[in-house]
Amino acid sequence: MTHLTGRSRGPARAARGFTFVEILVAMLIGLFLIGGMLTLVQAMRRTFTSQSGLSVLQDNERMAMQLITDVVQSTGYYTTPLSNSAVASFPAAVYGDANFTFAGQALTGTGTFGVPNHDITSRYQTAGGDNIINCTGNTSTLPVTWVNEFSITTDPSGISYLTCNLWVNNNAQPTTVALIPGVTNLQILYGVTTGNGAAYNSIDTYLDASTVTNWGSVRSVQVTLTFANPVCGQPGQSTCAQLGLASSIYFTRIITVMSKTGVTT
Repeated sequence: MTHLTGRSRGPARAARGFTFVEILVAMLIGLFLIGGMLTLVQAMRRTFTSQSGLSVLQDNERMAMQLITDVVQSTGYYTTPLSNSAVASFPAAVYGDANFTFAGQALTGTGTFGVPNHDITSRYQTAGGDNIINCTGNTSTLPVTWVNEFSITTDPSGISYLTCNLWVNNNAQPTTVALIPGVTNLQILYGVTTGNGAAYNSIDTYLDASTVTNWGSVRSVQVTLTFANPVCGQPGQSTCAQLGLASSIYFTRIITVMSKTGVTT
């Protein structure tokens, strides 16, 4: 009887399941592993988002500054120089808030140092088919005169853009194109020739637009673009203050105006 009873209890013990405590321990271990995996996935998402944002920022920086550089460097260019002149090509005129006060003037702007969002307006000609671009990045197959204005605008959703206003052949209304998103500020200083540099046709000071008295003396343009830092402050990301990072990234370049610089600048 004792032998038979022992044999009958063996299958019962083998069929016994996990205890409640064992199940709880297994669940805790599983939750711990899942939590670690979620943390790793979130960290990878943040890293991917930051790297993607920085890559887009670099592309936007290059594109924005290259467009401004191409336009500023072309300032004052006119076709058929043997029979034409700057005075004949660029009469005194007003385009939007850009006031060209004298014939031959090809560059103007508005803005005060330290006050956000300056603008700059440049005009020049293309003979057509010469690959000269305007502020939209386009060329023309026909001879035209372009007036290009760069400024900062903000759309209804609050996104700020580097924006181009383009007048063609003195048309009354410009074509407006939002070029580069994320540009929050445009600051411009103008390198001019004053008393000390006049003898060498060289730049000896930089002024903001409000203090430039002779636009014909402008030899170069210092452009500073401000971009929002894409690494922080986005939805689901920590703020820049929490990460100890600057909320803005600055990109500065000095651009010479065509045929205006002397032997020393």
